[in-house]
Amino acid sequence: MVDTYDLAVIIPTFNEEENIAAIIEAVNKVFQHNGIHGEILVVDDSSKDRTIPIVQEIADQNDNVRIIVRTEDHGLSQSVVEGFGVARSDIFQVIDADFSHPPELIPRFYEAIRDGADIAIGSRYTEGGDIEQWPLKRRVISLGATAFGRILFPEVTDPVSGFFAVRREVVAGAPLAPRGYKILMEVLGKGRWRSFVEIPFVFRDREEGESKLRLDTMTDYLRQCADITYFSAMHRAGSVWDEWKKIGRFGLVGISGIFVNMGLLYALTEFAGLYYLISAAIAIEVSIVNNFIWNDTWTFGATDNLRFERKTPRFLSFQAVSMGGLLVNVVVLFFLSDIAGVYYLVANLAGILVAFAWNYGVNRHYTWKKI
Repeated sequence: MVDTYDLAVIIPTFNEEENIAAIIEAVNKVFQHNGIHGEILVVDDSSKDRTIPIVQEIADQNDNVRIIVRTEDHGLSQSVVEGFGVARSDIFQVIDADFSHPPELIPRFYEAIRDGADIAIGSRYTEGGDIEQWPLKRRVISLGATAFGRILFPEVTDPVSGFFAVRREVVAGAPLAPRGYKILMEVLGKGRWRSFVEIPFVFRDREEGESKLRLDTMTDYLRQCADITYFSAMHRAGSVWDEWKKIGRFGLVGISGIFVNMGLLYALTEFAGLYYLISAAIAIEVSIVNNFIWNDTWTFGATDNLRFERKTPRFLSFQAVSMGGLLVNVVVLFFLSDIAGVYYLVANLAGILVAFAWNYGVNRHYTWKKI
């Protein structure tokens, strides 16, 4: 009879001979100290070092340790997906082999799932989370990837985390086709889930072995984001589709604001006889009010339209963000045109696009954060 477990810890590996025995021992100690009947499933990507024989030797002495050796379609995310398919539990925990994810937090993830969450996400960017021992370049890359991921999943502070737990039914039957390292993005984009919780943790860079971050990792990530977006658009469902609808509405509202701005500027200057700069200032403010009303009621669907004390802080925030967007537009225009030598109309278009991203991103995460 095949034993089933309370929790299956999936550890994807490739050339982890310096870490694998220690991480297995650490996870087993967590099981023992917390009364968890747990399985450790190592999914190896045909390591060239001694990772495989080390795990096989440990598995011979521990019934709850198994290893799956993959020989094709290599990749960390693909390894995790294969682990989902063969794990002997209804709750999966994904953790790296290099101790960058603290195994002592596993019980918190396990309890979060048992308490009703579909996904428990280890976050470096929520309150209490942090990153240690990372060079500036890697921090910038990580923040950029996280910011890009939050366009698709704005409520998740760390959508590219590799430290998470998930219910089997979330991923069972889901068309997961990940590339690279960002398996959580695939689960969020294609899995069937309703609720998640975030657990702060301090990410510590590996002490042994070599980091596997490469240029193709970043290109795989961009392809994955595009694939998730396409999947959501084709199925017209899920959180990603809901977010793109908001982005589309935000863009349409912005276009309406342009017409309001231009029309009022013309009317005040030509018919009311105001100096054009005064007309422009009035037109800008009225267009901001127009955009706020439409975004508040349509884009983000605020339901407290008669609650002045709630609407006012949102309007003031939107006003400040809009002014910031104007500044972003001008800065990009100046840099590309005067410094980089880009044709000014092309530079201005780039400035508009960057300002749009600024306006949507900041408003989504702050002005309408709780909507």
